[in-house]
Amino acid sequence: MAGNGTIDKPMEVTDDTFSETIKKHPMVVVDCWAGWCQPCKMIAPSVEQLAKELSGKVVFGKLDVDANASTPAEYGIMSIPTLLIFKNGKHVDTIIGAVPKSMIKDAIDRHM
Repeated sequence: MAGNGTIDKPMEVTDDTFSETIKKHPMVVVDCWAGWCQPCKMIAPSVEQLAKELSGKVVFGKLDVDANASTPAEYGIMSIPTLLIFKNGKHVDTIIGAVPKSMIKDAIDRHM
């Protein structure tokens, strides 16, 4: 957490906290990943950088698909990494695969 109460790094999200997280914050990006997934490791630094850069505007969450099966099933996630973008609690966009940081930022900007 940054000193002013904003969240400046990805927070852990679980099946139990998912719905509360997307409703509590106006803009949320959930990174659906797994520890064994190499492409997930490739985009992790971009997600962490964006969490810092967009702190106070966008909250980033990390959902381990191996430990949480309900949420990926609900959103039809077949490949990881998958980033789910929510605005005001509604699913507005999905990004699949290890994409460049600029593509993630562009997708977020479209919904700001």
